[in-house]
Amino acid sequence: MPTTVSTASVSTVSVPTVCVSFVVPAHNEERLLPGALQAIRSAADSCKIKYEIVVADDASTDRTAHIATEFGARVIAVQHRKISATRNSGARVAIGDLIVFVDADTLINAGVLGRAIEAITDGAVGGGAMVRFDGRIPLYARASIPVLTGLMRILRLAAGCFVFCTRAAFDAAGGFDERLFGAEEIAFSAALKKVGRFVILRETVMSSGRKLRTYSGFEVLAIMGRFAMGGRRMIECRDQMGLWYDPRREDPERTNSPLS
Repeated sequence: MPTTVSTASVSTVSVPTVCVSFVVPAHNEERLLPGALQAIRSAADSCKIKYEIVVADDASTDRTAHIATEFGARVIAVQHRKISATRNSGARVAIGDLIVFVDADTLINAGVLGRAIEAITDGAVGGGAMVRFDGRIPLYARASIPVLTGLMRILRLAAGCFVFCTRAAFDAAGGFDERLFGAEEIAFSAALKKVGRFVILRETVMSSGRKLRTYSGFEVLAIMGRFAMGGRRMIECRDQMGLWYDPRREDPERTNSPLS
């Protein structure tokens, strides 16, 4: 399929020479993908930028690829079942000067996209943003998220649902570590910081809280305990990463979610 690059009509960011590639990794995301793609298009149009959307369809068995095509995205089919490799596959075919990785369950906006472009224009090699979660958030998550968010901001580590970098920085960092089945965005953040200035924006994106609602606090604590004991060996083993690869994806609040 030929590459198509869209151009927006309303200016909020004066960097017309920048072409942005949005890379969206997806596995069976037919329900939430339309919202994510519409949000990308709206944000890009508001920022008056040249852009493309690349959906890396990783072994989906639903209508993910069809929906992506309907939204004008370029679809590449992969069979990794590994988020790090899927992100890299999308980035390798991207044509943009700036690559923005957006998860299929995440809504971006013109404010966060504009600030990301400004950060790159000001000399940053990449960065991330603050994250909010939709819907009802369990008590354990409401207590822990502010602490984790603050820590990630201090350490300048990006959340995986929204990570951006220049093409040159992506290549210099070697992309995402494909030995990892999870926490690949943490390793990628560390690699980019070695290349140049890496920023965490104060602006926010909204991601789905489905994992927080689907998995109990005890299950999440057990995962953290296994990581504390196994370290990197755990995240290199898919069987230990149920939170990311378990087929239990149905959101208890799907009918009330703004991402529905």
